Order: sequence, then structure tokens, then C-alpha cells
Amino acid sequence: MKTFIPALGALLLAATPATAEPARFEVAEKSISELQEAMTAGGTTARALVQAYLDRITAYDRKGPKLNAVITLNPDALEDAARLDRERAEKGPRGPLHGIPVLIKDNFAVAGLPTSDGTLALATYRATADAFQVRRLREAGAVILGKTAMHELAMSVTNVSSLSGETRNPYDPRRSPGGSSGGTGAGIGASFAAAGMGSDTCGSIRIPAAYQSLFGMRGSAGLSSRSGVMPLSSTQDEAGPLARSVTDLAIMLDATVGADPADAVTGAMTGRPAPAYRAGLRPELKGARIGVLRALMTTELMDGAMRDKTLAALEAMKAEGAALVDVTIADIEPVLKAASVIAHEFRYDFADYLARHPGAPITSVSDITGKGLVHEAVDARLKLRNPAEARDEKAYAEAIAKRAEARRMLLDAMAKAGVDVLAYPSALQPPPIWGAEMFGTGTCAMSAVTGLPALSIPLGLSVNALPVGLDLLGKPFDEARLLGIAYGWEQAAQPRTAPFSTPPLAGGKAPTPVHFKVRTAGDGPRADVSFTFEPLTARLIYDARLGRLNGDAPVALTLQRTEDGKPGPVIAGLLRPGEREGRSELQLDSRARADLAAGRLYIRLYTRNHPLGGGRADLPAPR
Repeated sequence: MKTFIPALGALLLAATPATAEPARFEVAEKSISELQEAMTAGGTTARALVQAYLDRITAYDRKGPKLNAVITLNPDALEDAARLDRERAEKGPRGPLHGIPVLIKDNFAVAGLPTSDGTLALATYRATADAFQVRRLREAGAVILGKTAMHELAMSVTNVSSLSGETRNPYDPRRSPGGSSGGTGAGIGASFAAAGMGSDTCGSIRIPAAYQSLFGMRGSAGLSSRSGVMPLSSTQDEAGPLARSVTDLAIMLDATVGADPADAVTGAMTGRPAPAYRAGLRPELKGARIGVLRALMTTELMDGAMRDKTLAALEAMKAEGAALVDVTIADIEPVLKAASVIAHEFRYDFADYLARHPGAPITSVSDITGKGLVHEAVDARLKLRNPAEARDEKAYAEAIAKRAEARRMLLDAMAKAGVDVLAYPSALQPPPIWGAEMFGTGTCAMSAVTGLPALSIPLGLSVNALPVGLDLLGKPFDEARLLGIAYGWEQAAQPRTAPFSTPPLAGGKAPTPVHFKVRTAGDGPRADVSFTFEPLTARLIYDARLGRLNGDAPVALTLQRTEDGKPGPVIAGLLRPGEREGRSELQLDSRARADLAAGRLYIRLYTRNHPLGGGRADLPAPR
């Protein structure tokens, strides 16, 4: 009988490497192919890979940036990996996923592990059988490393729940990773596993992908089974992978796509040849006709830094040989809004799932509402989706009809413009800072209510050092074309940048704080400042003292950034008027942290006799 260890720390402390393991292999940012090649060459083992990812989770999920991306670890992961190592030695690898650790969103059933759907109400529920896609991953030789945190009941696109609390973004731990697959997004973005699984009802794969510089696919309706995945909306749900590269995404799709008798929607896949996305991967950006929905990229709708990055990326695609065609779809927004069926289906689909998977402590949404079992961020929405009255069948039928109408509108627009895909922002605003007002998702319904496939691709970091993503929406079952265009972009632009907060471990340990001192130049008043920089949290602690004032009065000691080598704006004040010394700390935002890393920050002293600035000292890039 399996023993489940609910506390991450207990498992991680118990997970010690075998004495015969090869030298430590660096897993940060490594692709599935690189991991597989290393195992084939004898440079590492599946068990050593599991241990390496566990070490990273130890260092960064509960410590350092405290991402809180992993909710449950598989206590059998090391044993499973060792078994796959023995199989490799005896029979050879099953395929590209043999011995590769992956993470699974906590609404997928994984046999023997809790499947909470992110809610306290289901914290004790354990699945007795794997979800279809999980089973397929195991058959391909993947190691299920653990389950990831998610937005409670998959009800929104941040990532908070009554069971796991807030998940944080590795590119700026003050911010959300997006959701509801935010734990998978943050975990794969931080290299806690090679790739991971999520689900998408309206952006829940693509928004976390965009916010963590990942590739995330919401496949065509019917491409992949949802069997064993707790539903939000049986009509609108899709389940699929997130990965750091197109090739890794293709490998995950090859393993998980296919017909499933338990999910009738996948009947479209019956009789189709087995997918070969990886084998057929070719760069197809050159010559591609991309329909650009510029109406979704206005200054009124879209964050300026994200918009600039998106427009620049589109021009870069054009320079690589893609044809950009501006496409306008009149009156699509109200149709998309009216086509959502989540509010009509959740209550019934959730109860049906629990009835077919007995053993949970609840049987319906009514068993949760009003009983203190959900997070306050979910409570009001849950009550709205559990009305006292029966479903309005007329309104439900009208929403279903609007889905078909929206699908026709998009396909007709693509045909009229003669384009292969439509391109629009995966998200219109940057990841929200925790505690800030919720933002609109904006674009997720284009794929979600039409059943058309959409792939979120990374465009790189904005001037604010935050990831930006672009959705490519295709025609039914045209995933291979989406992958080809994305692959061409990836080869040309190399858009992924690893997050600062989860760097490679050194000897199994995370980087420690960096200390440095600076002194302003010149013969006049002088400032001496000692700094301590915490590289995993971007916290900058300082101790400042002024000297040689000789009767002059201090006005301010500032931290500023340079712009093109010239004096730039003030980021923060270290000392205020009249202060001669002080000790405090700053929480650098994503841009200021990037400026510090690039050596673009400096301090400057302002006094009564030097009102426009006296001595200056550049901060060294922390090493």
C-alpha cells in the first residue's frame, strides 16, 4: 500500500540520492531531448533527474522566492524512476519520455495521490485510477513527479485556493503566474520538471504559458481526452501540455493525444493515424500567412510595454518571411461573450464527475457553498454558479448556438483573408500583483468557445522584464501547422529567457545574498552605501551614511536608472531631506531588478549647494 506524505519537506528530506548515482546533472532549462540524450550517454539517470528536480523544489518552492507551485509530491517518484532505469538497461527506452519527470495539474486524477481540484473540500480525496492523459504519459515512460497548485475549482485565471494559498510568478514573485494552471506554469517556468499538464476552459493553459515564457497548447475540441479531469465545463474544457520549447510540447502531445471511449468528444480521433507532431516538426514561419487582430492591440486595451513587444515581434516575423494580414471581425465580441457555457454547465458536470468517481467527501457544489470550504476569492463566483433554480435550458441552447456562430465568424474571416492562423495577445495586461484588483482576460474566448486550436507562444520579455505571449489560433485539427509556425519563430528569435528567481543550483544549493559597497565620486559631500542584494527575491537592503557635508544640507540620496547611458528617472529615495544616515530595504520590481543585473542603476546625492545633483556612484551588477 502506498504511503502518501502530505508535507513536501518530509519527502524532500527523505529523498536522498543513491550512492551509485553519476555526478550531478544540471536540469535547469534542459529540454526533454537533452535529458534523454544525457541518460542515453550514461551521464545521468531518471532517478538522478527526479532528485535534481526535487532539489530545485526544495530550494525555490517553499524557500527563496516561495513560488508555492507544487501542492503534492509523488512519494513513489524515485522508485518509479529507478524502475525505469532498470528497464532502460534491460530493454532500452520506450521513447523520448522514458524517465522524464513531469508535473500534473491537481484536477487530473493520478492514482494514489490526492486530486483536490484546488479546494479544501476535496483535500482528502484520492483518485483510484489515472486520468486518460496521465495513463498515456506513464505508458510513454514519464515519471509523475507530483501535482501542481491551481486556482480553486479552476474558476479564474489567477492562482489562489483555500488549500494551497497563492502561487507566485518566478519572473516577479510579487505577481500571479496566471491560472488556473498557474502551478504548472510556474513550475515548468522555474524548471521544477521537464514539462507539465494543464487544462483550459478560457485561457487557463495559455495565460500561464504567456506569463512564464512557455509554449502552451489548447487543442481542437476532441483532440485530447478530458476523462479523469475534474470539469469546469464539459463543453468548453480542454486538457493539454505546457513546455519550455516547441519540441518538448510536440513530444508531450504525441504521448497524450488520441481517441478515448470514455470521452465521446474524442471520437473525431477514432481511426486517425497516431500523431507524429515531433517527427513532422518543421520551421514554417517563412511563407506563413498570419492574420493579425490589431483591434485587440490598442493602447486602450493593452498594456503599453506588452503592446510594444508584441508589435515588434510581429515585425520580426514579417522580416523572417511571414506575411502579416490585418483582419477585422466585426461584432465578434458580443457573440463570444454570449457563447460561454460555464455558468450553465459547472454545477451539473461537477456533480456528474463526483458520482462517477466515488470516494470524495462531497457530492455536489451545494456541499461546499456557505460552509467555509473555499477561498474568499472564489466564494462569490461559486455561489453564482450554483443557483437554487434549475438550469435555464433556453438560455443554455442559445449559448450553444452562439458557439457555432462564433466559430463560423472566425473561420469565415480566416478564409476571406486567406490566412493560416489568427494572431492576438494571449493576455492584454501583465501578471497582476497579488492584492491588486482583478483584470480582464480579454482574448481567451476566441478558442475556448469555438473549439478551434490555439497555441500561446513566448515573444520574450518586455521593457518591464516580464514575459509576453501571443496566441496563434488555427483551423480545426491544424495543430501541426501551429507548431510549425511556432517552431520557426522559436528558431529565429530564441524568445525564452529563464526567470531570475530560480537559477541553477550550485552544489545543490541556491545562490546566497550578495554584498557590495559604493561611494559617490567628487570632492564635495559624499555618500557611502553598503548593499545586500537577495538574488532570489530581488530585495535590496542598504545602509547609507553621508559625510563631508561641511555645513551643506542634505536634500536626498536617490537610486536611479540610466537610459541609453544618460541620467534616468528616480526609482527610490534612500535618504530623505535632512537625513544623514539610514538603513532600510527596497523590493525591486521586475524592471529595476533587470536594471541592477545589467549595471544600469546608480545612486546620486542632492544637497542644498548641489540642488541638481552632486556625487554619483554606479552600482555593480551583483555576481
